Amino acid sequence: MELKIRNRSRIIQVIALLAFMSLVWAYAQLEWGLPQNVRRAVLQSRGSILTESGTVLARTMDGKRVYPQGKLAGQVIGMMGVTDGLEGLEAAYNTPLSAGQNVTVTLNPVIQATAENVLAKRVQEHQGEYGSVVVMEVRTGKIIAAASYPPFDPNTWKTFSPAARRNRPFLDRFEPGSTVKGLTVAAALNEGLTTPGTTYDTPMQRFVGGRWGSTIHDAVDHPKTLDTQGILRYSSNVGMSHVVENFPNEKLYAYFKAFGFGQDVDLPSMITASGSLQPVTKWNDLVRITNAFGQGMSATPLQLAAAYNTLANDGRYVSPRLVTSEPAGVSRNVVRVDSARTIHMLLRNVIKDGIPGQAGIPGYELAGKTGTAQVVVNGRYSAAIYDSVFAGFFPADAPRITITVMVRGAKERYHGSMLAAPIYRDVAAAIISQWGALPAEPPQSEAITPP
Repeated sequence: MELKIRNRSRIIQVIALLAFMSLVWAYAQLEWGLPQNVRRAVLQSRGSILTESGTVLARTMDGKRVYPQGKLAGQVIGMMGVTDGLEGLEAAYNTPLSAGQNVTVTLNPVIQATAENVLAKRVQEHQGEYGSVVVMEVRTGKIIAAASYPPFDPNTWKTFSPAARRNRPFLDRFEPGSTVKGLTVAAALNEGLTTPGTTYDTPMQRFVGGRWGSTIHDAVDHPKTLDTQGILRYSSNVGMSHVVENFPNEKLYAYFKAFGFGQDVDLPSMITASGSLQPVTKWNDLVRITNAFGQGMSATPLQLAAAYNTLANDGRYVSPRLVTSEPAGVSRNVVRVDSARTIHMLLRNVIKDGIPGQAGIPGYELAGKTGTAQVVVNGRYSAAIYDSVFAGFFPADAPRITITVMVRGAKERYHGSMLAAPIYRDVAAAIISQWGALPAEPPQSEAITPP
């Protein structure tokens, strides 16, 4: 009896060992290379990635994962390994895709292609290192374009560097610079701390921050006194120091948080960066002032788009959306409707009276703000590397679309008005053309060029 039990025990051990070895073998096949027929079966059942218009961005054909649109939205789509997604949507939605479910995204293929083409052309012309464009639908927060440069084709992903595969609109952190002035002025209007016509003494430089302070400078020559509209038009740091002089640290910090800075973007499943915003406990007069014009903080192109979309959306923040099956994210009121509509007018005039040739389209009202930010290298601001930035929306009187642009390291004409603004203009022009909207006013002449 005892011998039978021992023999049975050995048989069970052998069976268990064989079962374990088969599992190890199966895992090894999945990770390090499957027989073609097994791999084909796994991929054949994988769902497709589609746009709302039905354009196929990723699908399986004859046991192979293919990307019919090539480089279009390549960084957003990501790519496949042997059986699982490695980056982008392929990785973020690997579970439903593996179960045979399709994933539908909000990207508009025509606008995505336009953003990619315009971005690539301008970055190359200005000898930039890399860049990104985000286009959002104002009311819904839908991301209708998220373009990166350099381009990336997931069909041949092994031939591309990690830098080319990087989903820059969601991951790149940068100092947004003077684009933040539009947000700060909106907050100050909302708090009753300024009006469009409030005037300030604005020399070309000013020492701020008391004992531990510093001298801030303006880059564009301007009158010795400016009102709030003029501060935005001439992008005056000195003027901004006056606008926030009586703004309590805690309140301005709370506005920046409400605009979405210093925290994760509520975009389900996709990997995004959060940027940085110093804790309010570390704020002093100098930190408050430099943050007011976008220095000492960081954001991603997606975060900046969501912040400006808040202004466009009558002061209400809506989370960006990329996948249609995901529920709407967080939504909150940041500034009153009247404050938002006042900033619409101010930012419209920034283009109309300041940079109509660079950011405007004759006959249409666009709104926005430039930024030219020095890049921190080895703990110090570089005198040679800059980020060219623009954030805006249109039509100015009833916004439907928000666009942000960021280009790093241009060697030719790197100012925001010279590089980022024309990218915004060209993408906006393509969208307006797609709408078939007729012009409503005569062309405007060119004027001052702020940073």
